[in-house]
Amino acid sequence: MSDSPVDDSGTTRALPERVEPEEVALLSALAPPRPKVVVKADLLPAISAISLIALLGLPMGWLWSRLAPPQQSVLGRGGSVTPLLVESYHEFDGIAIFTLLAFAAGLLTAAVLWRMRGRRGPVLLIGGVLGALVASWLGRQVGGSLAAGLYPAPQNPKLGDMITIAPEITTVSVLAAMPLALALGYGIATSWNGFDDLGRRLK
Repeated sequence: MSDSPVDDSGTTRALPERVEPEEVALLSALAPPRPKVVVKADLLPAISAISLIALLGLPMGWLWSRLAPPQQSVLGRGGSVTPLLVESYHEFDGIAIFTLLAFAAGLLTAAVLWRMRGRRGPVLLIGGVLGALVASWLGRQVGGSLAAGLYPAPQNPKLGDMITIAPEITTVSVLAAMPLALALGYGIATSWNGFDDLGRRLK
């Protein structure tokens, strides 16, 4: 006769089995070790990523200076300028163009960093975000300088003269676009990855 208990419905239920401590230790020994965050080996690549990504600010600033529209204004008293009609919207246009350029650069950079399979992890991500922040700052500075060179102020302007004001970025909030895009792209790739070590061992 079976030792399994019989419930009211007439079916038998399996008795719970006691797992011995030796078996638990054996299962723990056979289980693959949980991968840990690698810091020392990834530190130098992360520093290199900061330097290389920061250089992206140069072409980004140059491209912005060519795309951002200048502002046609009228010179007033005391050196004040008054934009013509809808020309004041060009200030927003310059900010929007820089934000889009930085966001696209952040996504592309995240894709390149993800291709570095042997260095995937939080250390490289932090390095990429820091490099993107430096690139955004550098692009803002370089873009403003190049734009000022493209649209120099006229010499000896008179009251009521039409002058062209070079585009400029008046807010520092644009500096967050590229780091956020890089973190977003890298985070999406990480969430889709099915390996505990993000596939580092498959390099």
